[in-house]
Amino acid sequence: MKRSFSSVDIRSLGLVAAGSGLIAATYGLVRLAYGLFLPDVQAELSFTAAAAGLISSGASVMYCLGAIVGFFVASRRPRSLVIAAALCASAGAAGMAASPSTAAFAAFAIVSSAGAGLASPGLVSIVQRNVPAAADDRWQAMVNAGTGPGLVAAGILALLLLPNWRLAWFIVAVFAIAIGAAVLGLDRPRSQEAANINSSGPPVPPGSWFKEHRSIILAAFFLGAGSAAVWNYGRTHLVDAGASEAASVAAWIALGVGGTAVIGTARLMSSRAPRTAWTITTLTVAAATATLALAPDATMVVLAACSAFGWGYTAATGALIAWTTHIDVARAPAGTSVLFVILVFGQALGATAIGALASSSGFAVAFLVASAMTLAATAVPCWKRAPLGQPGVPVH
Repeated sequence: MKRSFSSVDIRSLGLVAAGSGLIAATYGLVRLAYGLFLPDVQAELSFTAAAAGLISSGASVMYCLGAIVGFFVASRRPRSLVIAAALCASAGAAGMAASPSTAAFAAFAIVSSAGAGLASPGLVSIVQRNVPAAADDRWQAMVNAGTGPGLVAAGILALLLLPNWRLAWFIVAVFAIAIGAAVLGLDRPRSQEAANINSSGPPVPPGSWFKEHRSIILAAFFLGAGSAAVWNYGRTHLVDAGASEAASVAAWIALGVGGTAVIGTARLMSSRAPRTAWTITTLTVAAATATLALAPDATMVVLAACSAFGWGYTAATGALIAWTTHIDVARAPAGTSVLFVILVFGQALGATAIGALASSSGFAVAFLVASAMTLAATAVPCWKRAPLGQPGVPVH
């Protein structure tokens, strides 16, 4: 018996590691690495910043479509979502690597972003049915933290391979399909009951479920809007302040290091109520964004701020998963899909607003406004405390 439990624990750790790897591939190495490799891609394929912006917008729309599919499918077909996520990320990366023209690159870049939208809800469901319920928040946070290692890996690839961005994307394509296969191989639900934990009930939650999520939906929107400054204009802001290419890539790696640190703090943060975790993490993001606004020319300060931002943002998205899980565990995959769509929608609108403000008033002012947006996410009235006393009670 002891040996059996031990092997289950080892397999659970393997699944968490593989799930984290799939998040690393779909988010850190594909969706977010677009901006990292963009200058070298533009130099070779000769397309404008406006075209790059259109590609980014199309990728955000495709991400949302993937997450919406996850909203309807994750509870019943999580393995199908993992397969689709790995295929979209891998095919998209390989297509970008082989693209002979801007049009081809744009098409594959947009398709690749669907992988991230599909991966998150599918992995929430798979983790739920494979690990003990008592540790679910911690495991979910560790899987979600895969964005950090993905960002680090992307930065390392950039330092080693650029301007050879095609080889970098081919490496990402191979990794994405391999890690997706690893997740499928390790997915063995603890019992039939665990396998069916999310398969009951209508595919669309009732109105009361959405009512319970009103405050967290608004909070996710403000976090998305506020975080858009660093994700979209962080490197540009640093370069404008005098940072070298190597220093700006190092800052990108620091974002990933901070995100990776979430794995080490997962146990501590999962022991906090979701409201407390949300407050801590969003305040960290706000402070880091303000620091980058005020001291973009101080290298060590920038690296520390980027590390703090990476930790705060990644841990905050984990808090979103914990929040919706505490509201209704059976619909946690659907909740994750909704919240991540709202987060990306906020980033899309925030990127436009912050970009316009930066053009008229400078990056320092724009980043301070972004910090204020994130503070708004912290201040949004939180959910009723009753559901948190009985986590996982379905909303009818």
